[in-house]
Amino acid sequence: MTAVLEGLEHLHRGKVRDLYAVGDDLLLVASDRLSAFDVVMDEPIPDKGRVLTAMTSFWCDELAGVVPTALITCAPEQIGRAIPGFHAASPLAGRTMLARRAEMIPLECIVRARLAGSPYEEYRANGTIHSMPAPRGLELADPLPEPMFTPSTKAAVGHDQNISFDAACELVGAGLARQVRDVCLRIFDVAQRRVREAGLVLADTKFELGLIDGEVTLCDEVVTPDSSRLWPADSIVRGESPPAFDKQPFRDWLAAQPWDRTPPPPTVPRDVVMATSRRYVAAYEGVTGRSLDDWYGAPS
Repeated sequence: MTAVLEGLEHLHRGKVRDLYAVGDDLLLVASDRLSAFDVVMDEPIPDKGRVLTAMTSFWCDELAGVVPTALITCAPEQIGRAIPGFHAASPLAGRTMLARRAEMIPLECIVRARLAGSPYEEYRANGTIHSMPAPRGLELADPLPEPMFTPSTKAAVGHDQNISFDAACELVGAGLARQVRDVCLRIFDVAQRRVREAGLVLADTKFELGLIDGEVTLCDEVVTPDSSRLWPADSIVRGESPPAFDKQPFRDWLAAQPWDRTPPPPTVPRDVVMATSRRYVAAYEGVTGRSLDDWYGAPS
């Protein structure tokens, strides 16, 4: 914690983010910590926190006409009005978001356009995706007939559990579940089209939604390499795991290590750390068309 945050109430330390109370609002600080298989690595990934914050800011602007967002600002000078001493030269600049509080909806709201990850394993075993019917004959990386809303639970401890849409209706109520599904599919459509213009494929992504004044609102990170699978469109081969501008290549490296997926994690070599950092930066710059050097907190 830096000195500027010492007077703030620390509400939560997540795998990547720290959450503080700022009056009626929230301060979200994205670290360079990397989590995989629900374990936080010991080695930070340079620029990761800035990438997550910059991409979220970008997408909140892009989606302004689609869904309300909780984000107030990422600009250090504006955050400084709420937190005395916070400024552009702060080590937190570029990795910090001031946001409105929301009543979080207890669902991980995932939209999938391609078959990958745990749904691929389920599909191979049962022919279903999140316990829901799926077309026959699909292979790894195949497109689904249309983007599919595939929720999961939010686990306070351990792994989230993939659930069906019917199970989501039982968890939060059918009306809210349908509203959340429809909002997520609209957001995904906009994001998918923008990513496609950059020569990438948005295979899937996870949204966090909450209620502010009773209105469904987009919260937390949005279409980042931590929350999404981003594939180069010209490198997808049916039945193979594509190269990716997200943390999947790191997961693949980690899965190949002699490790039982419980703490402590293995030591991550410097070359793997830096390759992961370059992928995160490339994701931001490829999708947005902007340089990360122009975002807050760049080395002077």
